Amino acid sequence: MGRDGMDTVAVSANRLPTAELVMDLIPKGVSVDALREKGIVPIEASGGTLVVAASSLAATLDAQILAVGTGKTARVAIFPENQINALIRTLYDLKSGVAQDTLNAIESVDDLSQLARQEVLSDTVDAPVIKLVNGLLLEAIKERATDIHLEPFEDKLLVRYRIDGVLNDRYELTKGHQSPVTSRIKVMAKMDIAERFVPQDGRIGIALGDRAVDIRVSSLPTQHGERIVMRLLDKARGLLTLEDLGMRGKEKEKLDGLIRHPHGMILLTGPTGSGKSTTLYAILQALARPEVNIITVEDPIEYDLPGVGQVQENEKAGVTFASALRSILRQDPDIIMIGEIRDFETAHIGVQSSLTGHLVLSTLHTNDSVSAVSRLVDMGIEPYLIAGCLLGVVAQRLVRRVCPNCKTEIEAPAAMRRYGIERAYIGAGCDQCKDSGYRGRFGLYEQFDVTPEIADAVSNGAAVGELRKLAISGGMRSLLELGLASVKAGETTSEEILRVVGEV
Repeated sequence: MGRDGMDTVAVSANRLPTAELVMDLIPKGVSVDALREKGIVPIEASGGTLVVAASSLAATLDAQILAVGTGKTARVAIFPENQINALIRTLYDLKSGVAQDTLNAIESVDDLSQLARQEVLSDTVDAPVIKLVNGLLLEAIKERATDIHLEPFEDKLLVRYRIDGVLNDRYELTKGHQSPVTSRIKVMAKMDIAERFVPQDGRIGIALGDRAVDIRVSSLPTQHGERIVMRLLDKARGLLTLEDLGMRGKEKEKLDGLIRHPHGMILLTGPTGSGKSTTLYAILQALARPEVNIITVEDPIEYDLPGVGQVQENEKAGVTFASALRSILRQDPDIIMIGEIRDFETAHIGVQSSLTGHLVLSTLHTNDSVSAVSRLVDMGIEPYLIAGCLLGVVAQRLVRRVCPNCKTEIEAPAAMRRYGIERAYIGAGCDQCKDSGYRGRFGLYEQFDVTPEIADAVSNGAAVGELRKLAISGGMRSLLELGLASVKAGETTSEEILRVVGEV
């Protein structure tokens, strides 16, 4: 017998029931918020007894109060705290979806005070617009979306999620939803809700129980209203290593060799959303040591890096990449990371820093690795300076991985057979991949190493085509070659390589 004469039982070896079964056991008027606060969950009703899961007997009184609402006596079952928390999160998933009654309840919002910021992971919110926005955020995070798009049209508001790099239409909301949903998001992001004709940027920090998610919000005035895009940064996923990103074999060996240089410049290139910043963070993790001073200037700071000094660019306050770089050089850095080289001034200071004993890492927008040289020349950097400082360039792309649950072997398309690939794989579609055939992404990394021969060619103003020939003769594998190898290994599909890398 437990205290107050209440039965207790230790059943930690048993499994907790499904969230669907637990949902039916929660007494009317008791919220999931209350269960989370007390750390208890009803898991079984038998006769006159309600079995309540808890992590310790300290929750005995709370369990007894919970049972009173069902007219039963309580019996406590001891389970690990992490299992109880996982079950509670699943209960939120069941209760916090974008329900149709929530959509129907939104007509207009007259009192903007009801849009005040609240805990996102909650089932006790009453305002329909808050329920709707919370539901969209929760669903997007659950489905591993990186972006949420709210696109206004003449007669509707289209909601789309970007999952594994591809946009998917999710909801068509009525025109009446547009104003309240937009206002709610702008209030959460601390943006000016009265200003509808000027682009704005904001940030939202939300809590999902013990998970923290940062959201970057951008609004853009369009013909039919403000278009909202939210970039989700789920800190629960943590920082990734180079191995996590899919870099392996010769490419990883080459990059490991490059980043061990005491000085010089390493550039990452690729289109927006190709994972350049994530790769930079992985490199900085590999380089971070107590005896090394690393300072970054970023826009924005996406993740906190232990042992690294991070500076946020702020043009309004006069903190640009170039001005921050000048100050950073007075901080005695060993390694400098510049979020992006956008202009001559930033490029010039970065080049000078790499020539004076610093290792400089940055990103550049070019289609391939070799074109980074011509891009720097176009910015006004002299070829001989580029030859003297540039260690190498990595061009990267993210491609979707075939879903391992529904992976099916097929005959390779004609485009692949030209390259000697006879068998390929596709995802047939299943619940785990939402019938897309893909789940998750990995990187392709084209690495252009500046050898002495290539440095001489750069100094002499060689064209991009000539530099590429020299690099390939020296062992560089192009994005296409890397993609074909991934198709042959069954990691991705030929259609995905055509989409990401281009025509073969």
